[in-house]
Amino acid sequence: MLLEIDREGIQDIFCLGDIVGYCADPAPCIDLVKERCKLTVGGNHDLAVATGAGLQFLPPAGQVAAEHNASAISEDQRFWLEALPLLQSEGDMTCAHASPQFPERWMRIESFFLAQEQFKNFDTSICFVGHTHLPGVLSEKLGVLRVRKGHRFIINVGSVGQPRDGDPRACVAFFDPDSFDYELRRVPYNVDRTAARIREEGLPESLARRLESGA
Repeated sequence: MLLEIDREGIQDIFCLGDIVGYCADPAPCIDLVKERCKLTVGGNHDLAVATGAGLQFLPPAGQVAAEHNASAISEDQRFWLEALPLLQSEGDMTCAHASPQFPERWMRIESFFLAQEQFKNFDTSICFVGHTHLPGVLSEKLGVLRVRKGHRFIINVGSVGQPRDGDPRACVAFFDPDSFDYELRRVPYNVDRTAARIREEGLPESLARRLESGA
């Protein structure tokens, strides 16, 4: 994914959280995000790994992975994860892992009513989210079918490493805040190697299979 970003000459990378909590190598992931990302918000799995908060609300496989990841990171990395803000703005963009409304509740924006409520809770034109792992674009106004200036949007950028839409490739979103050009791109990566590391570490088989299927 980073190779794809570098080929485009992108300088500012935003990370929408859940850096850790699913796979076998959390420490290198944290280091890479710290090195490359200009803006990072925390996700529910990040907090579960760092502090144990919300661990009981994760599915069983997620609980096992979070406990594994907690034992595989340093104290400095743990403190960094714990300190991540849940909501950040940059220019005309807002970023949250789950939602701008009550970001600490990790709500899933899955109904029209809840989606409309979100627009009352950020002032920028764009709010980027993740959490559901399902990419999509929602306009504040019905009938606006593409991202363009003069309108407001919630954009779910999907997931780098745990897609849920049947496509195992990583999601990476490109957005130009000046032109409002937006593109969601799917980038192949070595899923087999990542799944093999999950199995090597003794993490639940379902996590490896989900990577392989993208679901």
